[in-house]
Amino acid sequence: MRFLTIICSLSFVLFGCNTGQEAPDRATSNATPVQTAAFTFADQDPGLSDYWYQGKAEISRYDLEQNRYQDVHPGEAVAIFVTEDFLTDKQVKNDNYSNPNSTPVLKTNLLRKFPTGIYDYSIMTSVFTPTKVKDYPQTLKVSTTAQDWCGHAYMQLNYEEEQYRMQLHSYFENEADQDKKVGYAMLEDELFNRIRIHPEGLPTGQIEIIPATTVIRLRHLPFKAYTAKVTHGDYSGTDFEGSNLKVYTLEYPELKRTLSIVYQAESPYIIEGWKDTYPSAFDRQPRTTLARRTNTILSPYWKLNSREDMPERQRLDMEVFPGKAED
Repeated sequence: MRFLTIICSLSFVLFGCNTGQEAPDRATSNATPVQTAAFTFADQDPGLSDYWYQGKAEISRYDLEQNRYQDVHPGEAVAIFVTEDFLTDKQVKNDNYSNPNSTPVLKTNLLRKFPTGIYDYSIMTSVFTPTKVKDYPQTLKVSTTAQDWCGHAYMQLNYEEEQYRMQLHSYFENEADQDKKVGYAMLEDELFNRIRIHPEGLPTGQIEIIPATTVIRLRHLPFKAYTAKVTHGDYSGTDFEGSNLKVYTLEYPELKRTLSIVYQAESPYIIEGWKDTYPSAFDRQPRTTLARRTNTILSPYWKLNSREDMPERQRLDMEVFPGKAED
């Protein structure tokens, strides 16, 4: 097992017992060519600082206010950033080091937990972005799982032959099992990794973007790229505290949605949080998901798996599970 290390992180997958499925109006796209983002990334050679190679992962906890159904629900998000070696043909972690088709990636694991009334949601998204961007300018893989009291679902994207293959296993009859492909476009799911690797290289303007897998599921959208107006600059709002902050904003006119990711302007570009406003699929009223960072630690968490290690959770101010270690 080779962990090289990294930082904190995005986006959302939510499922419910009622799909609230929508059919958004189709707008004519005047975006830049879909390959633009990949070409932009391929022109970069940022490298990663020693911060990422301390034998630890960066873990950040966020207070979460989650837009779901016809309300905004309190919750908690945890983002884990870590580097590892990744097999480019099998698109899985390199465990045995017998396959030469390997490249280092920055992996984000983003977990969200929140209740909706009596029942709760648990959602996790994993994103694998190569750090040698000249060799591999595209993010290679994204997977998202969601569990709630109605059931669970799994969605996976794999970059194959200049397109993304999407596989979906859902408990909804109208969605069931799907396997389809779309041409390459920038992934919203990869933006946390791109910020951590080289935020100055993020593209702006009219861009074709595949929305976050969680948002596709939450709003039951077709798997495709949408046109977004993308801006990047200094943060001047009031939702996030701190000095010298930057914000990367995506506006999707067709989806009536605006996403802003706020991060520290200095390396290692810690993500302070995100703000995501869009109409509910159930009553069409716009509401806002808001995540604010509360704690960040560096930790070899994979070694801290005994009952006696549970006090480590206090360093993140995480909610305590039953069966906590005794004082």
